[in-house]
Amino acid sequence: MSIFNNSRLSNATFKLDVERMRTGWYSDKYFVNIAQTLQVLSDNGYRFAGQSPILNQLGIDPATLLTGDIEVEMQFFTRRQPRALVAGVDKALSMLRHCTGYWAEGGKFVPTWDKLRVEAVQDGVFTAYNGDPRRVQPALRVRGRYRDFAVLETPMLGALARASRIATNVYNTLEAARGKPVLFFPARFDVHEVQAADGYAYDVGVRRFNIDYQQQVSSIVSTDAQGDWWGGLGGGTVAHSAIACFLGDTVEAMLAFAAVRPLGQPRIALVDFNNDSVGTSLAVLNAMFQRYKSLIDSGNTSDAEKYRLYGIRLDTSSNMRDVSVPPLGDKSLDNGVNPRLCWLVRQALDNAWEGWSLSPEWRQRAREYCHNVKIVVSGGFNPTKISRFEELGVPVDIYGVGSSLMSNDDQLGTNTDFTADVVRVKVNGGWVDLAKKGRYPTDNPDLEPVNLAGL
Repeated sequence: MSIFNNSRLSNATFKLDVERMRTGWYSDKYFVNIAQTLQVLSDNGYRFAGQSPILNQLGIDPATLLTGDIEVEMQFFTRRQPRALVAGVDKALSMLRHCTGYWAEGGKFVPTWDKLRVEAVQDGVFTAYNGDPRRVQPALRVRGRYRDFAVLETPMLGALARASRIATNVYNTLEAARGKPVLFFPARFDVHEVQAADGYAYDVGVRRFNIDYQQQVSSIVSTDAQGDWWGGLGGGTVAHSAIACFLGDTVEAMLAFAAVRPLGQPRIALVDFNNDSVGTSLAVLNAMFQRYKSLIDSGNTSDAEKYRLYGIRLDTSSNMRDVSVPPLGDKSLDNGVNPRLCWLVRQALDNAWEGWSLSPEWRQRAREYCHNVKIVVSGGFNPTKISRFEELGVPVDIYGVGSSLMSNDDQLGTNTDFTADVVRVKVNGGWVDLAKKGRYPTDNPDLEPVNLAGL
């Protein structure tokens, strides 16, 4: 996991579509065009015949320059302000390792990755940007014959952009949540093919947050695929559809779930199915506790743990006012999962044991059982909404966050698109600055040499 264990992921993890990537299948066509153009020029022995101020300044005869074999220095960077948490570097490096080269006569691919000189940051490193495009911090720098890796620019940028965007969004969301766990729930908002990469980027964000804030927040994903690259497994409990299978009886659904699922799966009840989160929470709490108590009293402590209610999840739709919430006439205060609903549920959970018929020896245990039930919220949560909840001291223990973790919006400050520029060219054995106007060769102290052989 890069900065977390000082090693890089290889193609054994990524399983790239190497054959088609080499042909430019995943590349913007203009990169395929230039790669093929330069190769033909190289085959024909073409020598530069144009006008270049650089050659004039250096006093170099243009006829000595074999354009088809031009070597360049290219830097890859993002301009997300004030910083971006970089991820996706290892996947980009794997593309260079397995897809750099050219097609020889007869359709044989000739790999030339060993001719590249590559420097890169590690996944989990921040790059800063203050709005000045002349002061970017590259996450990756490649030197080599351009035609050999030109077609890789598109997929490399894509890998860096998406992973860095998600990692940064996750990190910022954890900051808003003040270190409370953030469940990774965006799988349903995109095609399944991206789940492994997205889950990895999420884990990068969580791990970096833990380092910076000396926390031990767990990475919790919803699908096994999201944990594939870093060894995690999907977690989850009861969905609305499961409650529908029990004819809308949330209590019965939870008791059945608790009876058959492994102890390692937390028992979290989804309580908004009938739009009465307080009533449903109390009904589930009572049923689970009574089953728990009965098994303890009979000496069956192992089975009793199946009925320890870990938490309840509030997921009221934004167009609905839960019946537990007295109306104020303001949708922002009435509808969806709002602070008032959370406080009402917390109070109900904490006080529930007082209405139960209990022997003296069970009263304190019942109180602890109720107070230990956590509140999980989901549905439309983003850093802004989470910050508001935290500032108000809303009794939320865990946030479930979905589509906002994939946000790539200039207005929201989440745009993490990556760009690649040629900033130097090699002329007569020496490197010469050459970039389009407004771009410059820049440096990053976190860049380190990469040995592609191990990837």
